[in-house]
Amino acid sequence: MIAVSVLLGLIAIVLLLPSASDLLSVVKIALGRRPTRPHVPEAPPRLLFLVPAHNEELLIESCVRSLVRLRYPTTRASVVVIADNCSDRTAPLARAAGARCLERHDQSLPGKPRAIAWALEQLPVHGYDAVVIVDADTVVDPDFADQLATCGPLASKAVQAFFDLSNPDESPLTRMAAVLATATHRFAYPLKQRAGLNVPLVGNGMCLGTRVLAEHGWDAFSICEDWEMYALLSERGVPIECVPTAHVYAQEAQSLRQSSTQRQRWTAGKLTVLARLGPRLLLSRRIGTRQKLDAMAELAVPGPALHLGIVLVAAVTAVALHPPGALALVAASAASLLRPVVYTIAALALQPDPAQAVRAFAFLPLYAVWRLGAAARALRMVGDKPWVRTERHQQGGA
Repeated sequence: MIAVSVLLGLIAIVLLLPSASDLLSVVKIALGRRPTRPHVPEAPPRLLFLVPAHNEELLIESCVRSLVRLRYPTTRASVVVIADNCSDRTAPLARAAGARCLERHDQSLPGKPRAIAWALEQLPVHGYDAVVIVDADTVVDPDFADQLATCGPLASKAVQAFFDLSNPDESPLTRMAAVLATATHRFAYPLKQRAGLNVPLVGNGMCLGTRVLAEHGWDAFSICEDWEMYALLSERGVPIECVPTAHVYAQEAQSLRQSSTQRQRWTAGKLTVLARLGPRLLLSRRIGTRQKLDAMAELAVPGPALHLGIVLVAAVTAVALHPPGALALVAASAASLLRPVVYTIAALALQPDPAQAVRAFAFLPLYAVWRLGAAARALRMVGDKPWVRTERHQQGGA
């Protein structure tokens, strides 16, 4: 039974890492000086929008149109679609919508990370201040580029936009996802930024300064290239900021079946990055202890639903087996839920229809159990496994 206590204790410690990091951040903010506003250059930054696309004829036109219609000087922005191993009409549709299109055919090295690396070698990246990655199932807010520009000079840092939902009202799953996105981008990430910590990159709406790319290159080739890039840049001391006012809108899977491969990839990808880059983060001499703690917390702790599922399993195990210190261990694991609960309540208050959003959370217990199963299946994907795209659907479809 001692072994069970040790295991439950380790789980509780890991789950409490984000709370500990946030507590340190609050103390840092309370004791520190108010952050200075970044200097915004007179000339808008030159932005290269890259849209990796694999058989995206269903949604590529709306994505490109949203980019070419940005309220932004047309001479300061370019839109390039990477038609990666496409067998449909993605390329001609992208060109017709107003984008330049690069066509890549390499079945031996498929996937979004390889497509991005290939395109960066083809394009005059040095002629821009930043490269912005936008997924093909996305539309951007008309002021998206203007809001990125408020971060000041972009060339020497990375920036993450608000990854929002284009279909928040389609199902309980999408309503919950919309609330959790608000919790992350309106509350969790700005807290990190004010405390001087890097925010995680989420792949879509990810802005990489061209000096960063020139110095560090594109080295992220795992099934979760966003988490890998976050870990690599953090370990190297590159600042990563957030822009909650710069919105990109993408489809959220509206059913458990649609979201299955996506959730498995996220879980496996984070575990892969944690195993490969966790030691490098801890040993890095370019970042301080707080950044190391926060990065490890981000990589080691799952999202809120899986977090809840793990706490429930820990509680059931403790009640069933009665290991030494069971009550304290369960209390510690339960305490780790306070952070996501606080963020979720704050995010619910910002929803257009808070009551409807609250009702969607009646689905949460079932979803948490399902996430445990998806996480178990994800263990088969840890390492370099092929990427499987989430099923697309027409906006408003069934």
